[in-house]
Amino acid sequence: MIHTPVCDLLQIRHPIVLGGMAGGTSVPLVAAVSNAGGLGTLGIARTPAEQIPKDIAAIREMTTRPFGVNFLLFDARESAIDAALKERPPVFSAAWARADQDLRALFGRAHEAGSLVMYMAGTVAEALRAKAAGADVIVAQGTEGGGHVGWMASMAVLPMIVDAVGSTPVLAAGGIADGRGLAAALALGAQGALLGTRFLATKESPLHPNFKQAVLDSDGHDTMLTEIPDIARGNVWPGAMARSRRNAFIERWAGREWELRARQPEAFAALQKASAAGVADNAALLIGQDAGLIHDIPAAGEIVERIVSEAEALLKDRLPKLVSAG
Repeated sequence: MIHTPVCDLLQIRHPIVLGGMAGGTSVPLVAAVSNAGGLGTLGIARTPAEQIPKDIAAIREMTTRPFGVNFLLFDARESAIDAALKERPPVFSAAWARADQDLRALFGRAHEAGSLVMYMAGTVAEALRAKAAGADVIVAQGTEGGGHVGWMASMAVLPMIVDAVGSTPVLAAGGIADGRGLAAALALGAQGALLGTRFLATKESPLHPNFKQAVLDSDGHDTMLTEIPDIARGNVWPGAMARSRRNAFIERWAGREWELRARQPEAFAALQKASAAGVADNAALLIGQDAGLIHDIPAAGEIVERIVSEAEALLKDRLPKLVSAG
């Protein structure tokens, strides 16, 4: 079994964390990952404050294991943060803070509620900001991941952040979908991995079946960094681009972002309609390059066990043979 110090800190059996994707997580998915020995994380960035206690209670009904809740800080409402911290979640996870937000005060509130703080960063500077504010775990996110990402790839940014934050444990995110990715992350200094796209294609995922199939159909090369989904939604992220599958929706507006801004309400209505109907070609599919490694839709617990088993086999069997005894 692979066991790292972050497992002791988070009180989990396996160093696998479910990314707190706002539209890609659900109570059953969170509970399934936690019950399998990882850390399930519920994305509640867009959840009404009055619903948050109900969702946290539902998670606790389905698992006795640790879990987290995740906020997008630039867009977070104080009422929602208050509602979450009042429930004392084991882990308070966050990302994408504005430059003027007081992370130290926020993380202090989380610690007072008895929560560990996990913060996602795509640059060394942001990781150091989070460490100085008191984050217990840093997630180093590479641009290969789906959804909102920065510009540097995991192979470079992960060891840079590991070196920068010293004793603070680091999880790797971006482009990891199997045991090879976990083993590579551990070799680069991470203590575990946070996965998003891989868990979208699971039985417990809340995605429409057509969208899960779109993950399987993707070869990873058909994703791109773009502002189009955010422009259509009328939502500006601080310093982020969205990695999305290049489908008809993206093609329609690529190079015409200026017109999309002028027609935003119309485009947003069409996007919502396609999402509700499961029309994958006309929806915003925020998936990572690691979609090219995903070929099935198993239970989330099976994914956790599979990734850990694959990584353990690599670390115990294949990699040691590459090192000469002489």
